[in-house]
Amino acid sequence: MKPTFRLPVTFLSHYFNRIRRCSSSIRSVDLDRAAAPIDGCDYKHWLVVMDPPVGYPLRYQIVDRYIQTLASALGSEEEAKKLIYSVSTKYYYAFGCKIHENVIHTLKSMPNVRWVLPDSHISNSLGNNNYGGEPFTDGCVVPYDETFHEDWLQDRSDNGFRRTTRRKRSRRKEHKTDRG
Repeated sequence: MKPTFRLPVTFLSHYFNRIRRCSSSIRSVDLDRAAAPIDGCDYKHWLVVMDPPVGYPLRYQIVDRYIQTLASALGSEEEAKKLIYSVSTKYYYAFGCKIHENVIHTLKSMPNVRWVLPDSHISNSLGNNNYGGEPFTDGCVVPYDETFHEDWLQDRSDNGFRRTTRRKRSRRKEHKTDRG
């Protein structure tokens, strides 16, 4: 039997984080923009997709992580709270923020940030436009409601959108003590 060689997890995560930092430090002169503008995309609103958190943190802890990430790029926690307009803490881990393009490169190079993508607003059946996710206003996230991710839970079909018949489960455990 061949002996197996295993690297410690800490070594592997350190190695891949170094590769990520090196590749994300390569900067282009301009941000790549779509040749044709995407409906609802203004390149002022951005979706910052994060790595999933370790373990099962509470909702407010996930939101605090988003605030701290943006605050590190901006240099101000208060400014970060003002610029975040939506968060997602259940089906995917991301936050929406209205920031200038010069902050994008800084955010992309931060630990636990997967992507920074242009965000576009979504028109719902009532004709309202929003950016999806859980609304974040005045530095606070509103109490959770399944309708915040309704558009994300829909399947595309040839006939337009249809609701999924089974409910998707969150990766995060729900706690009765969760603050909001």
